Amino acid sequence: MDIKEISYMFQNQEIAKDIFYVGVNDRQKYKFENMLPLPQGVSYNSYMIIDQKTALVDTVDISFGDIFIDKIQSQLKGRPLDYLIINHMEPDHSGSIRILRKYYPEIIIVGNSKTLGMVEGFYGLDEKVLEIKDGEVLSLGTHQLQFFLTPMVHWPETMMTYDQTEQVLFSGDAFGCFGTLDGAIIDEDMNIDRYWDEMIRYYANIVGKYGAAVQKALQKLTPLDFKMICSTHGPIWKEYISEVVDMYDQLSRYDSKEGVVILYGSMYGFTELMAETVAQGVSREGIKDIIIHNVSKSDPSVIVRDIFKYRGLIVGSPTYSNELYPEVESLLRKIEIRGVKNRVFGYFGSYTWAGASVKRLATFAETMKWTTAQISVEEKQGLKIDNYQACLELGQQIGKLAKIPFVVIPHCV
Repeated sequence: MDIKEISYMFQNQEIAKDIFYVGVNDRQKYKFENMLPLPQGVSYNSYMIIDQKTALVDTVDISFGDIFIDKIQSQLKGRPLDYLIINHMEPDHSGSIRILRKYYPEIIIVGNSKTLGMVEGFYGLDEKVLEIKDGEVLSLGTHQLQFFLTPMVHWPETMMTYDQTEQVLFSGDAFGCFGTLDGAIIDEDMNIDRYWDEMIRYYANIVGKYGAAVQKALQKLTPLDFKMICSTHGPIWKEYISEVVDMYDQLSRYDSKEGVVILYGSMYGFTELMAETVAQGVSREGIKDIIIHNVSKSDPSVIVRDIFKYRGLIVGSPTYSNELYPEVESLLRKIEIRGVKNRVFGYFGSYTWAGASVKRLATFAETMKWTTAQISVEEKQGLKIDNYQACLELGQQIGKLAKIPFVVIPHCV
């Protein structure tokens, strides 16, 4: 296939003057990082700048290497590729570096010191590289690219590239989300409703641990005036830039909205009945957003997403081999790893002959240092009338606390 045929196959997707989209969609992968379901797929976004010098910003997963090269050639039309700018080294974005170097052996790989160390470590490439520092500018001719190091958003080498000329921010994984780009690539040309929850799920499960680093990055970006955000996953943000930045600000501060998540494990339905009763108590306080998750059925990434969204969390578990129900234990570990802050917490449990789950949940509450309800409920075998009332009371306590913004919630362990 010659260049003319390639150019005919791929539309010219110019998103700003001299800036072209050359990313791909993945509708085949079942789980992201072999953990997170992709019911709506995912995009790997890459961008080409064609000026006196040419530059490619990030690559794509190697499984799409052939079509990626075709897209690049269709834009270059026989010109050389001068620079590859790497904002993030995860293999879904860096995986095509080696094949790119084979097609363009003179390309200069641009990154910070940690990036270049990973380029050598992953792909064995240490020649024709350009190390940049925070705030440094690379000129392509008309386009002036400024680099901003944003470590731990969400790897140590992450950075962002700002096109000063067109006021375009290439943000790496930041401001990204799950979901393919189905025809349109810019937010103003599509219905974006389906992306909001997928952005929260993406943030909570991948970036969630690094709220402080995200806040530092946002402060660094504050002086910039950008008209477009080009992430490596999901839509290009143009019309909804303020909403996207605000969402990242809120999530990285562990801010939340009024609502309660109830998650529980249950083998034979006794703990489930307690969860249903607790939910009734929450509802009595006028809370409308009540989300109940059976941990044996709901995907953990969805549960973690909802915990990032809502202020209240109530956990129920039976005792299992003198420990927590395994799926509950796993979920709590995910929450603990992400260091979720500023939540109100309640817990309950059941057992048949020896109770341990409530004690384990109390330990978790102490570890998280959340505001905790004054009551917890533990039931031996089937739910009795006194503990039925106690479950209602637990729900009501958390319902009341969940209505108060976390900055004024009293500590009442």
